Amino acid sequence: MWYGGYLILRTNNELGLDPEEFLVYLVVFYNIINPSKALSTAFYNVQKGLAAVTRIDKILDSKSNITEIRNPVSVKKFAEQIEYKDVSFKYKREYVLNNINLTIKKGKTIALVGQSGAGKSTLVDLLPRFYDTTDGEILLDGINIRNLKINDLRELMGIVTQDPILFNDSFINNIAFGVERADEGKIMEASRIANAHEFIINTKEGYNTNIGDRGTKLSGGQRQRISIARAILKNPPILILDEATSALDSESEKLVQDAIIKLMENRTSIVIAHRLSTIMHADEICVLKDGAIVERGKHKDLLLSDGEYKKFYELQSFS
Repeated sequence: MWYGGYLILRTNNELGLDPEEFLVYLVVFYNIINPSKALSTAFYNVQKGLAAVTRIDKILDSKSNITEIRNPVSVKKFAEQIEYKDVSFKYKREYVLNNINLTIKKGKTIALVGQSGAGKSTLVDLLPRFYDTTDGEILLDGINIRNLKINDLRELMGIVTQDPILFNDSFINNIAFGVERADEGKIMEASRIANAHEFIINTKEGYNTNIGDRGTKLSGGQRQRISIARAILKNPPILILDEATSALDSESEKLVQDAIIKLMENRTSIVIAHRLSTIMHADEICVLKDGAIVERGKHKDLLLSDGEYKKFYELQSFS
């Protein structure tokens, strides 16, 4: 602007500039600035996107260590029992599970308790083959699970974790996830059993309301009940509950606990719990310590044994 003004005011000069020309120049110049900035920003975003695509492709192209045998056995139902037979497992060097022997009969509820790092979650993660055993084997109705079709094996199971896996979608699509051609009436019935129907219908669009990425628009108890409703709709014969109530307040815990009790009816259940109130009526409680089962039995019997389980119980009663 200084130089343009100088050219306008300069007299007797072939390089003199008319005021009208200068104003046209300024208008054009200021109109070019924002598109120029946008172009550089777009280039930066493209480069950032390419870097993200590279990372995503690396994950998508990675090969799973969990593989099927050449002619796996197809399984459509669970008839008798699950058996952990001399099972040991290590992630790297040190074993986190040591010589686990456990039989879970159909229709029974088995609870796993113990300190953090005792191997409870690892023990249940071996059943759907999220990992494979280092030593020993896991049998489903007498068949080593490594010989079964992975999809068939996992279709038999419903898993409710401490951190529910939810998507940036509606209630109805989150509950029906993994279930083909889910009937809306059955979805609502599953929600009622999970104590979720009432808060869903009170939202702006009911079952079509978007819950946000990972369910951020919901409370912890509501997210957990949506996850339970999904498991109820799937109606699996084998149920895995991994700390399903540990992160909830007392009121939410009661609602979720009621839903879990309904979910566990007539199912084979493996329950991991820090809060012993959730597993007092289990058919068998297994206490894990340093990757091994150190105690097992019913709630009353374990209290009389004056061992690790009684210590857990007394600590929770005191708190």
